[in-house]
Amino acid sequence: MHQRFLPEHVAQVRARYPGISVIVHPECRWEVAQLADDVGSTEHIIKRVTNAPAGTKWAVGTEIHLVNRLTNENPDRFIVPLDDCGCLCSTMFRIDAPHLLWALENLAEGRVVNQISVPKDVAADARIALQRMLEITN
Repeated sequence: MHQRFLPEHVAQVRARYPGISVIVHPECRWEVAQLADDVGSTEHIIKRVTNAPAGTKWAVGTEIHLVNRLTNENPDRFIVPLDDCGCLCSTMFRIDAPHLLWALENLAEGRVVNQISVPKDVAADARIALQRMLEITN
């Protein structure tokens, strides 16, 4: 999902909104992260934008529902998605109260639903990526 953001999106948003700060999720392309003003986890993005002064301008490179939430919760800041097409994570879109309840009820009854399994080498690389993301936020 985050890989859809391109360096030209950063250039376009900067041209359209002079003085805008670009903040992106670390899962974005390396080239996009290098062009951004800030890179961080979802929590970092939320804290950074929420704690920014009123009147600041932000282009956010992450899932569109988070961008919309930030916009609604911070009406005194100008917040736009990095890409006009909107970055929708279909998996995150399904995280809602009914699905969470269903998963928890199944776990309580001893059933594991939607378990994800990956090869050991993929899991090892994923642990490294997660550790790096955690180090960025510290």
